[in-house]
Amino acid sequence: MTPGNNGPSTPEDDDPFGYLYADGQARGAQPPTGGYGYPNSVSRVRTVGERQYGQQAPSAPYGQVPQQQGAYGRPNAHYAAPETLPGGAPTAPQHQQPAGGSGGRGRGPNTKGLLIGAIAVVAAVVIGIGVAMMNGSPDDKKDDQATAAPSQSQQNTTPSPSSSESGDAEVKLPTIDAKALRLEGGATLASDVKGAKADGGVYVAGFNAVGAKVTWTVNGIKEKGSYRLYVRYGIPGADANATLSVNGTPKTQPLNMKNFGGTPAGDWEKGWQNTWAVVNLTEGTNTIELSCQQGNQCNAVLDQMWLTTDPPA
Repeated sequence: MTPGNNGPSTPEDDDPFGYLYADGQARGAQPPTGGYGYPNSVSRVRTVGERQYGQQAPSAPYGQVPQQQGAYGRPNAHYAAPETLPGGAPTAPQHQQPAGGSGGRGRGPNTKGLLIGAIAVVAAVVIGIGVAMMNGSPDDKKDDQATAAPSQSQQNTTPSPSSSESGDAEVKLPTIDAKALRLEGGATLASDVKGAKADGGVYVAGFNAVGAKVTWTVNGIKEKGSYRLYVRYGIPGADANATLSVNGTPKTQPLNMKNFGGTPAGDWEKGWQNTWAVVNLTEGTNTIELSCQQGNQCNAVLDQMWLTTDPPA
């Protein structure tokens, strides 16, 4: 192909505005009347309503302009204005009725109602928790009452001194072993019978004769009052007793040295037991005597003596 004029314009060369240019005018371009562009150009302009779906425009021989169904700017016979159709188009602007109710302003979702519902649910939960905390379950009330109110035994029981405290109280008051006693009337020290708790297993023997006596000088009594005098003694499975005197005054009732343990007769080693009696002491120094007098059964041996506070009656 050589450069030059290829002859009449083809549809590919159509330029609707060719008449505005010098080279277009030289090729014979004219302002548009029925069509536009170069001579014999193919016009693709269609009047409103001309095109119908499902139908094919009539074809024309190549190089010929197909018959226009209506002049440009003129109504087409097949065209009908929208307002002439059944139902017609509205002749005046109409306001679309807002959603959410007639005559009112358009509203979105009812967020106010949802918010009120959520607040009501939260309030109900909070109130329920508060009521549960205030009232509690019956089991909780029972537990609280059991914790707050002490039992009857707790109300009526006063603290009692422990064994260590009692021991300390006993230690603070005087104690004495057999060999520290003053012996008279044939009383003597011995250690033949096993089981004595005094130092070295020594005890007082020979107490079974009338006139035998042991004396304990008690020092350091800080307060006047009643005390308990404990005596550890040994018997051969038979009851015994002795006369008890405090500060030179005999007590009307003898010191009871019975066979409380029910030990077998003649068995001195198993016959070790304790007895006690109430004595009234003064502040400072006091004397306590045990003696075998007429009418006493004095077949016993003496091991230790000690004082404790006399519990109230």
